Amino acid sequence: MSDCIFCKIAEGQIPASKVYEDELICAFNDISPQAPVHALIIPKAHIADANSITEQTAAVVGHIFAHAGEIAEKLGVAASGYRIISNCGSDAGQTVAHLHFHLLGGKDMGEKLV
Repeated sequence: MSDCIFCKIAEGQIPASKVYEDELICAFNDISPQAPVHALIIPKAHIADANSITEQTAAVVGHIFAHAGEIAEKLGVAASGYRIISNCGSDAGQTVAHLHFHLLGGKDMGEKLV
């Protein structure tokens, strides 16, 4: 999508502090971190949210999770632990309409999710 900020980051039109990139996905540090380590992992192809995942696009989600451990390792939180979250829709706090996963770590986040 031409007006999607995450598509522009994936295409290199907007600079970001990328921590991982391959042909299908990229990960970059969040500009408003909620934990000492806070990266966003996105598919390069535009998918609006979890509701928009189809049989044809589901493989990229698997690809994200297949590389999440590698990204966590690069960020120094693989051994201590990290959380992966994806918000879907406004009530969940999704502010950018492009599927993305928050990788959070670097502190004890406890058991509660909310």
